[in-house]
Amino acid sequence: MPGFTTQIIHSDRQEPIEHGSLHKPIHANVAFGFDDVQDLVDVFQAKQKGYAYSRQVNPTVTALESKITKMERGIDTVCFATGMAAIGSALFALLRKGDHVVSSSFLFGNTDSLFKSFSTIGIDLTFVDATDVSNVESAIQENTRLVFVETIANPRTQVSDLDQIGKLCAARGLVYVVDNTMTSPFLYQPIDSNASLVVNSLTKYISGHGHALGGAITETGNFDWVGFPNIYDEYKKDNSNRWGLTQIRKKGLRDFGATLTPEAAFHIATGSETLALRMQRQCTTAQRLADFLHAHPRVVRVYYPGLSDHPEHERAKLRFSKPGALLSFELVDEIDPFQLLNRLKLVISSTNLGDNRTLAIPVAHTIYHEMGAERRASMGIADSLIRVSVGIEDCDDLIEDFDVALKT
Repeated sequence: MPGFTTQIIHSDRQEPIEHGSLHKPIHANVAFGFDDVQDLVDVFQAKQKGYAYSRQVNPTVTALESKITKMERGIDTVCFATGMAAIGSALFALLRKGDHVVSSSFLFGNTDSLFKSFSTIGIDLTFVDATDVSNVESAIQENTRLVFVETIANPRTQVSDLDQIGKLCAARGLVYVVDNTMTSPFLYQPIDSNASLVVNSLTKYISGHGHALGGAITETGNFDWVGFPNIYDEYKKDNSNRWGLTQIRKKGLRDFGATLTPEAAFHIATGSETLALRMQRQCTTAQRLADFLHAHPRVVRVYYPGLSDHPEHERAKLRFSKPGALLSFELVDEIDPFQLLNRLKLVISSTNLGDNRTLAIPVAHTIYHEMGAERRASMGIADSLIRVSVGIEDCDDLIEDFDVALKT
């Protein structure tokens, strides 16, 4: 079996590719013509494979979906315009009024906002501390359909009790959705924790270059959708472990139209080829930077799963090949986080993460501002908390940048 990077680099050429191109070309057209109208009808009715309209399927996007499926060792993938579109479309496709969802309370700010919007249209939500499976188990109700967690929380880096939650969901017949964005498929593959569906924001580490938006939902094949009550009859075809993803493609991607463009798919696909190389360097640098900040007298605390005093350090060491490339830290009271960020020369103040460049933000004032002070306090988000997404710069240069800024 070829290694991770070998599979990703050569996946385009597993099928015939136009003119011997080494990358799947950009198919920028919207519609596709047929010599025989019966072929058009058969493609529309899913009786044969093919392309009719790019809102649902496009050759360039299909090639990327194949790469993501291989990365996650799944059976199929659907791509979307953004990671948020992937999450929202999947929930819309699979849930109905009166259903209940158990979710980690340590959610990315926009995901938290999205879930609260679903609660206004009849989806019941319970947020729990997912670092302990007992909290998830206590929250399950008769109408619970789905459990949603992130691998590593953004920005406080809590690590969900992934394996035990997976066992619980299998025993209770619940769809288990794992957002793998913070770890990426290179550091961890949620299929090993019995995940049903895997979310990736392709914008982040998989693309890596900060120049394309995208999201994906991957079906692992772990969940048998026969027992799931919300599958429409028209999608109960072929292998039952594909029913859920088929419904997500039809009721989510097709009906909402949050389509990944061929141009973005091309950029993400080429960026993904260096995922392993970038993540190895980023994680090594993140560990050294976390160690440096942890020892600094002007830093109160550092949140990074690679540190031995992190509450889930042993879990992260057991489950992830490396503890990730994102960390956060709190400053002593006399240092203004805005002034510190303005003193940094290499580190860029930016809200993205997973970029080749190191990025940092004051969390409470940006991605968690909308939550309000009370909700931030419940999540342990201090006003001085700074999130750092570590890039691929030379490690010594980054440490020197922080050292100078902290001394000033």
